[in-house]
Amino acid sequence: MTDKKLTGASGRRRSLRREYWKNDDAWTGDNEKGWFRAPRTLPLVLGLLGQKDLSGALDPTKVYLELLARHIDNGIVEMSGEPDHAYAAGYLGSRGVRTWQERMKVLENLGFIRSKHIGNQRHKYVLLVHPTVAIQELYEADRVPQQWYDTFRARQIETGDVHFESRRRAKKAAKQAKSAPLPSGGKKGQKGKVSVKGSPAP
Repeated sequence: MTDKKLTGASGRRRSLRREYWKNDDAWTGDNEKGWFRAPRTLPLVLGLLGQKDLSGALDPTKVYLELLARHIDNGIVEMSGEPDHAYAAGYLGSRGVRTWQERMKVLENLGFIRSKHIGNQRHKYVLLVHPTVAIQELYEADRVPQQWYDTFRARQIETGDVHFESRRRAKKAAKQAKSAPLPSGGKKGQKGKVSVKGSPAP
């Protein structure tokens, strides 16, 4: 039934496009390669990052968006030259790199990214912290307005995004399963396989 609803909604939107914009080349995401992964709560997250109470005069939203656009997988961004990132984020001229660096520091201080300093490159690799985790930590530190947080949670529920507590429980369960002791009488077989008495490892 869910599939039918989705198919019906998609068909309705297709009809609307044909009715009102049949001659326009629409962005659908179908058969495209030049797109990036982002949560549907991203507009809210950018709005939060842009608030002066949180980021002061150093709005890091364009820098964060540029990092998301560079991300391929595993939450890691393999950085290129800082001038390239600064330019892509809209910071030009002789102060462009410094302006970009200041906003990278804001993102790191707020918990949205982690970076690794390799050689002479301050931001060689960047980890994108899950925004749900970063936001929850800020909320628990009383740095996020209640109205914004309630709106964020409502949007998460609407889109099916996983709540922080659910993510924490899932990670805890996975960690416990990984560290669980071997069954009684069991031993490691070849190549790390478990062999129970009377049942040789394949």
